[in-house]
Amino acid sequence: MTVFGNHRDRLLVVTFVVAITFLVSVCQALQGSALEEARLHRENLVRKYLKKLKKEDGAIKLVGGRGDFEGNVEIFHDGKWGSVCDDEWDSSEAEVVCRQLGFPGHIKATHSGHFGKAKRKFWMDNLFCGGKESELAHCHFDGWGHSDCEASESAGVICKKDDGEETKTTPKPISEKFKPKKSSLMKDLEVRLAGGRIPNEGRVEVRFAGSGTAWGTICADGWSLLEGNVVCRQLGLGYANDAIQTDFFGGSNKSEILLSGTECYGNETSLGDCMHHEVGWHSSCSEREGHVAAVTCVATMADLAFDHVEMEQSLHLEDRLMYLLQCAMEENCVASQAYEIQRDNPNWHLETRRLMKFTARVLNTGTADFRPHIPKHLWEWHLCHMHYHSMEVFATFDIYNGQGVKVAEGHKASFCLEDNQCLPGTEPKYFCANYGDQGISINCADIYRHNIDCQWVDISELDFGLYTLRVAINPEFKVPEMSYDNNAAVCSLLYTETYARAYDCKITRP
Repeated sequence: MTVFGNHRDRLLVVTFVVAITFLVSVCQALQGSALEEARLHRENLVRKYLKKLKKEDGAIKLVGGRGDFEGNVEIFHDGKWGSVCDDEWDSSEAEVVCRQLGFPGHIKATHSGHFGKAKRKFWMDNLFCGGKESELAHCHFDGWGHSDCEASESAGVICKKDDGEETKTTPKPISEKFKPKKSSLMKDLEVRLAGGRIPNEGRVEVRFAGSGTAWGTICADGWSLLEGNVVCRQLGLGYANDAIQTDFFGGSNKSEILLSGTECYGNETSLGDCMHHEVGWHSSCSEREGHVAAVTCVATMADLAFDHVEMEQSLHLEDRLMYLLQCAMEENCVASQAYEIQRDNPNWHLETRRLMKFTARVLNTGTADFRPHIPKHLWEWHLCHMHYHSMEVFATFDIYNGQGVKVAEGHKASFCLEDNQCLPGTEPKYFCANYGDQGISINCADIYRHNIDCQWVDISELDFGLYTLRVAINPEFKVPEMSYDNNAAVCSLLYTETYARAYDCKITRP
């Protein structure tokens, strides 16, 4: 029996077999590609949900707030959760946190344990974000676990909520519907210090004047030197040397919490003039025990004043090779784009950065020496500068556009304090060399000249035009002073292709 009658039939059969084989191979390839895509998609989903479940290195969460949209920041590293210190914590870092958590942006960066004291080891300190990083772990910082912060220095955020996604918030004891508002009490408030070893220290207790009611304590959430200064001023005890979140002076089991959410500008004459949650909202305190506002007062205090005239006269531009900026880059003193160039360009050391340089002269006009708040044994030796740094955050330099958006920034993340110039009749006594004591004496000035590393703003990516320059010293109010109202200068800034000029400077607070 003949199956294929002629050569033409055989050719058709061979062609048919080849076509079938080709189609089978194509289907297998497509199936393999689809399987590979499915595998990759599954891996991405697993990675995504691991991140959501907070089990991947670099994951973050907010704790102590009324919902997932606010709280102190904690980050996951090496299998453990840790806190973030509020040194150099500002809107750039807050924006990165909120976007990493899936929120459209931030409302406020919070300091001084606004949502309660840190309950875990500090993983991150001296964070420096450009604002566009996808994760907080991608920002520059001192290294995992390197920190000298206290529990009251926990950094936090309040994020913008997407009302369309109810899953973004987790119910807490206080409903968002009944969010406590902050307002001035509009009534006299009696204040006293209790539990101290001497009359000018202790936990802060309050009651409404003439009410005859029992004394109550203040929730320590966000309690800082600004509030402490108001208490000492109202009591006629001078100035706050320390504002503490502690039950060292008692109070946890002896007095009811009367006020919470206390927030002062710092120049009020009475604690009643500050902002507080409505009376009765003390249940919003992040902790019920061991979290009492306390203060120590002193009669004399330092007061720093920034010399804006010196800054105006010394301000100039310089283009510098990145090869010469390696020490400065260790201290995060250049823009984030410079680190991208260093990472991606093998010849990065031949690139240049445009620096706007100026001298910062800071005079102590107070009645006591200005001393660093970090103990001497915790000072850091800096190999590039060949001396110890006693201050982590002493000065910030920011440039804003016409819409009030920060477009460039610089900072002195590490600082050595010494008497560079004193008024006649005053002998300098603080020196950076040879592990000497550091500080600024009364009527003496510390001068960081324009030729010193980091005494600049990296404006390499800035367009020519008119801007606002803000220079601030002791910007986070970490070290006590008489007043912070003369710690900053706000100037108009003209930037052209050949020069930059600061003018119309006004003295203000950070």
